[in-house]
Amino acid sequence: MGNLTAPTRMSRNLNDVSKKISTAILVLAVSALAHPIAVQAQSSTPDPLQQQNATALWFENWIGLSNATLNVVAPDGSMIQIFAASGTPVYQLGQNRAANAGPVLDGYYTYELTAAGDTKVKIVNPIDNGRGEAARDSHATPFAMNGSFTVSRGVIIPPEDVQEQDG
Repeated sequence: MGNLTAPTRMSRNLNDVSKKISTAILVLAVSALAHPIAVQAQSSTPDPLQQQNATALWFENWIGLSNATLNVVAPDGSMIQIFAASGTPVYQLGQNRAANAGPVLDGYYTYELTAAGDTKVKIVNPIDNGRGEAARDSHATPFAMNGSFTVSRGVIIPPEDVQEQDG
């Protein structure tokens, strides 16, 4: 090997470089093909958008979700649960309050939204597959999000209008 002429060494170096370039091109090609698949998978993920007016809270962009539960916790710690088999759950300010309960509480409200996605995933643990005729080998993908809103003077304030006050 020590007796190789310069053109032979150059030929082997070019061959090594050629292999490295071929490998790099292959990696780029596989990445380019996989990218649209990853983007498509991300775009099918539900992304509800919180909406509200002065007296109600609901969600838009409700594609691919069902069996939703919205838990809203008021500033005093009381909680209301709203279920919707299809469509978005809607929270009405003061919902389920007794007539003699007084005005709606001002303050910071929090919520948790859970729902079932339309994509099915395989049940990994067969203990969780149901019993008898209800047994299944897959379940709906779970979806969950949380957030908050502020009530002032008995109405829901748009998020951009909320301002902290000193004192």
